[in-house]
Amino acid sequence: MADTDPNKSYVALLGWSLRAIAGVAKFNRKYVVIAPAWAEQYAKENDIPFIAWDFERLNERSWEIAKMLQDEGVEVAVPLYEETVEWAGAINAVLQNKPRLLSQAMLFRDKALMKRRAQLAGIRVGIFEEAHDKIDVVRFLKRVNQTLLKLDGDPNDPIHFKAFDKAGCLGHRVIRTVDDVENISDDEFPALLESHLDGWEFACEVFIHNRKIRFLNISEYVHLGYSVFIPASPKLEAYREQITREIEKLIDAFDIDYGLIHPEYFIANDGVMYFGEVAYRVPGGNAFELIERAYGFNAYQGQVLCMDPKATDEEIEAFFPKEVVEAKGHAGCFLVYPRRRVVSEMQIPEETENDPYFEYHDLAPPLEQKVSKRAAFGNHWGTCYFFGPDADRMKEVLLEQEERDFYT
Repeated sequence: MADTDPNKSYVALLGWSLRAIAGVAKFNRKYVVIAPAWAEQYAKENDIPFIAWDFERLNERSWEIAKMLQDEGVEVAVPLYEETVEWAGAINAVLQNKPRLLSQAMLFRDKALMKRRAQLAGIRVGIFEEAHDKIDVVRFLKRVNQTLLKLDGDPNDPIHFKAFDKAGCLGHRVIRTVDDVENISDDEFPALLESHLDGWEFACEVFIHNRKIRFLNISEYVHLGYSVFIPASPKLEAYREQITREIEKLIDAFDIDYGLIHPEYFIANDGVMYFGEVAYRVPGGNAFELIERAYGFNAYQGQVLCMDPKATDEEIEAFFPKEVVEAKGHAGCFLVYPRRRVVSEMQIPEETENDPYFEYHDLAPPLEQKVSKRAAFGNHWGTCYFFGPDADRMKEVLLEQEERDFYT
């Protein structure tokens, strides 16, 4: 563990992540990990400061974790996963005596409230509504297509059905016909309904301190759910000034003083930007690992740094590099899904292994032969990592992986 600075905040990491723990253990902040009891033995064996807590259980004793951390001397709670965002808001509301932090966290967790807050602030969003049953979904599908002047026999424009509070694409369905609605189970309601936005979708990782953007990474999706790389291509980076202005609107709309946000946007064909959604936690898709490979700094440390009100401008400026120009190259990753229904072994394709951009993978041999049906983007079997100097070649490399079998 690194030497800690007594002038910096004592932080609590909410959720179990070995990568986050490894990063923060080498940082100059005192820390403690708050995670389920199953991680306690590992924490003891590896001298990790630890307090057991069940984040799935909400009851009249839930406030005790805030009091426990306050008595411990903790000053900031840092959420690592979607499921701990509200817990962090509630705990920080107590630790920092700022009640609105709980309400703010609830906005980040409820996609319908999130959209409404953005819309009230004048941020461009698509059409959206809440759905409580299948009838609401059918009505919304018909209303959207009526608005688009679709005639009988014309194919419908799709709508999107999303869970209120799940991370990424979990609980996300694309609805094109009334028959698609019948496949929705009753336990998926209530949900958010959205019109489809055509355009170039991308994500950002934004490190904020004292309401200022301290580092803005733009992650370019090559194929959503499969591949991404950073920094973005020059074509997407050309929108950086416009993207920065939109994120500043988001900071004002959600009253964000400190922390990390992970917003997603669409750029329409006319260059207009539309807000998709925003998360207040570590992004998926291995973005933090790609940031470290491209820029050399540990993004978990950056998240802790930006959530610490005691961090100084000098410390922050020394920590973060200059976007794009100080990147060492483009770092990308490809999420691997078996292309066959039955597999027996893992094998890295020769073309992948011999590609100059390929670096390493974390794939493992299959534990079972039958491949389960894919659910959203949450059950990939591993990741291949790539690095190189040219954005266009990186795109080609990542797209090439989709035609290859990693499990045979």
